[in-house]
Amino acid sequence: MAENLLFWFVQLPGWALFLYLAYAQCPAAIRYEWGVRMGTQEPETQITPVGRAFWWGLALADLVFYTPLLGLGLAGQALGAGWAVPVLAAALGVTVYWPIASLATVAAARGAPGWSLPKERDYWIVLPIMTGWAVLALLGLVLLA
Repeated sequence: MAENLLFWFVQLPGWALFLYLAYAQCPAAIRYEWGVRMGTQEPETQITPVGRAFWWGLALADLVFYTPLLGLGLAGQALGAGWAVPVLAAALGVTVYWPIASLATVAAARGAPGWSLPKERDYWIVLPIMTGWAVLALLGLVLLA
C-alpha cells in the first residue's frame, strides 16, 4: 500500500512538473525572450542583465540535464525499471536544489539597483511547495527502495 501511495505521490506531481519545465523553462533556454513573452521568465528590464543571465542559465540546465533526467526517472518508475530509483532520486535532488538557489537569489537581489520582481510572492509560495514535495518523495524512495 505504501509503495502504491508513493508511486502516485511521485508520478502525478512529477509529470506536472515535467510538463511545466518543458513549457516554461526549456523554451527560454533556446531564446530567453520566448519565456518573457509567455510570462514564464522575467524581462531583463526588471531583473538586470545579470538576473537575466542567471535565469537563462537555470533554463539551459533544465533543458540539457534536469528535464530529461526527471522524465527518464518518472518513465523508469512507471515501467518498474530497476534503474529508475537512482535516476529519479538524482532528479529529485535537483528539484530540491534549484528552488533553494532561486529563492536565495531572489532574497539576495531584493533592493539591488535595477532589480524589481513584481511576482516575488509567487516564488515564495510555489518553490517551497515544490521543494517540500521533492524532499518527501526522495525520502519515500530511499526508505522504500
